[in-house]
Amino acid sequence: MTPNAASDGRQTLMEQEAGEAADAVANMLEANRDAFGAIGRRLRASPPAAVVTCARGSSDHAATYAKYLIETMTGTPTASAALSIASLYDAPAVAGNRLCLAISQSGKSPDLLAAVEQQRDAGAFVVALVNAEDSPLAALADVVIPLSAGVERSVAATKSYIASLAAIAALVAAWTEDAALENALTALPGQLAEAFALDWSPAIGAFKGATNLFVLGRGYGLGAAQEAALKFKETSGLHAESFSAAEVRHGPMAIVGQGFPVLAFATSDPAGDSVREAAAEFAERGARLCVADAKGDGSLPALTDHPAIEPILMVQSFYHMANALSLARGHDPDRPLYLKKVTETR
Repeated sequence: MTPNAASDGRQTLMEQEAGEAADAVANMLEANRDAFGAIGRRLRASPPAAVVTCARGSSDHAATYAKYLIETMTGTPTASAALSIASLYDAPAVAGNRLCLAISQSGKSPDLLAAVEQQRDAGAFVVALVNAEDSPLAALADVVIPLSAGVERSVAATKSYIASLAAIAALVAAWTEDAALENALTALPGQLAEAFALDWSPAIGAFKGATNLFVLGRGYGLGAAQEAALKFKETSGLHAESFSAAEVRHGPMAIVGQGFPVLAFATSDPAGDSVREAAAEFAERGARLCVADAKGDGSLPALTDHPAIEPILMVQSFYHMANALSLARGHDPDRPLYLKKVTETR
């Protein structure tokens, strides 16, 4: 069996769809070029006092990425909404000038819709990043950014998550008129194709027999760590927890010892240096460590680019590996136990 083929010789949907991320991002950026420009002009003309993100699952990991990118590049406080405040408690939101950034694949989850409606009624400018253009979420938004990822049939989201990250980066680049980030986005589709071909097979050997695992990131890379931990659970039945390289020192690191598996995402910026420091400490304890290092010093290859783009490329490399790991552990990455494609929580 080839590393990324199912036992019957077919390519998994997860592998196929993750491999389509480069085209999805190219299509999304081209289709929404004018919309990003208009959003940027509006946010510069009337800067929001805060940004509220509304999302669950992989989309909420994209929201983590949005928090770090927006706060570092605009200084605007950004926080994830607790969706139950609207859907279960029916508590009102204080009126104010803020951006509500809603991120979803299906745009159907009732608690997400309730939270977005709450924000809209409180005066927020609602931008929806959604893969389903005809969804209820799209109908609630002031501006819709279609993710243009196409249909995802595998339960494990891949290309839609990558497209979400790229859309967030494009929105922030347009808001801040940051030429370096805009140039990096132009090159991103080609870089994604290159990242997908990188050899992360050492991680398959390291994690094939694991039962517990830590995933580390920090700053722009924290959302990638969160997403990787979720995919380990979904596709390999592997209990994985994600931590900031700073937060892991506040207790969790006590259980990292000889043979404990750790995957780390180290970007080329100071946040990546923090990840490298934690990884080095864990290596001294004998942890079974796999590090994707944008500075080129890790056991897993990673591309060097704009620090905000590097986690997107690492996630793409991770998906290729995660699919193969799932098969190696005897799982079907397209059909995780007990899960379905659209989760409609209330």
